Amino acid sequence: MYAIVDIETTGGKYNEEGITEIAIYKFDGHKVVDQFISLVNPEKPIQPFVVNLTGINSKMLRDAPKFYEVAKRIVEITEDCILVAHNASFDSRILQMEYKRLGFEYKRKSLCTVELSKKLIPEMESYKLGKLVRALGIPMSDRHRASGDALATVKLFQLLLDKDSEKTIIQQAVKTDIRKKVATRLLDIIESVPSDTGVYYMHNADGDIIYIGKSKNIKKRVNQHFTGTNNKSKKIQKQVVAVTFERTGSELVALLKESEEIKLKKPLYNRAQRKTIFQFAMASYTDENGYIGLRIEKADGRKKHITTFTNMAQAKHVMFKLTEDFKLCQKVNELYTSKSHCFQYTIKECDGACIKLEDVASYNKRVQEAIEKYSYSNKNMLIVDKGRHHDERSAILIENGQYKGFGFYTLNYQVTNIEVLKSIITPMQDNRDVQHIIQSHLRRKNRFKIIPLQ
Repeated sequence: MYAIVDIETTGGKYNEEGITEIAIYKFDGHKVVDQFISLVNPEKPIQPFVVNLTGINSKMLRDAPKFYEVAKRIVEITEDCILVAHNASFDSRILQMEYKRLGFEYKRKSLCTVELSKKLIPEMESYKLGKLVRALGIPMSDRHRASGDALATVKLFQLLLDKDSEKTIIQQAVKTDIRKKVATRLLDIIESVPSDTGVYYMHNADGDIIYIGKSKNIKKRVNQHFTGTNNKSKKIQKQVVAVTFERTGSELVALLKESEEIKLKKPLYNRAQRKTIFQFAMASYTDENGYIGLRIEKADGRKKHITTFTNMAQAKHVMFKLTEDFKLCQKVNELYTSKSHCFQYTIKECDGACIKLEDVASYNKRVQEAIEKYSYSNKNMLIVDKGRHHDERSAILIENGQYKGFGFYTLNYQVTNIEVLKSIITPMQDNRDVQHIIQSHLRRKNRFKIIPLQ
């Protein structure tokens, strides 16, 4: 759990400042679950430049509560939380100073979104909050007021969580959360996860990830792990103390994220998923008459295939459908063995490529159209799918036929401006497994929106 904080002060000498406004959003990594926003009477004058910057003046604060009046609420909302702020050392210092004046020691672990941004988004021109969120296409209102700045930091922190492929932020949070709850049993864990589409991470008592999975219903899938009777399930049940998760909304994004992170983290109980997930592929060849044929063959990492398949049944289903949709020849595509014409020619669904009757150029044009549909080789495009909530969408970036990564957006501006788009995309590795995942989803899902890119 995180407490995302922004504090406005009077300015003045170091360690003599007073708080004029505070905003705290309690954030569970997915949504805001509580909030506290208040002006504070600092009982001292505000520096003129601060008045100009924030718009907060002494008259506004005359009837505001003094710090000791809000101190209990701040302790409660930040208890058992990691403090997150843009320049966290400042906000932590100010809070510790105010509580010290009251004779109370205030200690919280903290994360700084300036430092995290420098690590996870290293190419930014500026890491000042206003310039950074503007460059990332994050909407912001009430700049230099605690609520506006804290809310922008929430959205920035959500983006940083998305980009944290090493999972260092989450693992630190899990170690903080485990505390006295190591003995919490599996039913409590199941209650803590949602029935949403996404990726889930099972942690041991050290916070280490021991298993990564994806599901269209995380709660249901975790429940299956905890009620399973096979050896792997029993070992997981003994070791797991916490399950964290990331909603994706999109099943395709969940599959891509799961594939990437299993390869990256190599969890103890994900050995099976580390193997290549496809066995067969579609390849092209040219026969002795000049017709381009398509065939199924064993997948070979040294060759560039049109698309790949998990098993032979799936491969044959796609090949028959493709041959029918584009009015190709079953014999040329090695789906029908005959010394004369194919059966489809008999029922007038083949124009006679099997017996050299059809014009080669005309036939090959349709084959190229089929290849174009079943492959994204050399294409530049965005695959747009559902997001984590109703007003959000996910975007998967393909450049020159290579998978670059994915991100989430709420405004069309974020995907039409290429610089902003690249800043919100979490970079991912392109490999044969993710190519297979994307191609197989594009084959069987019609709900994706494809946006061509220049």
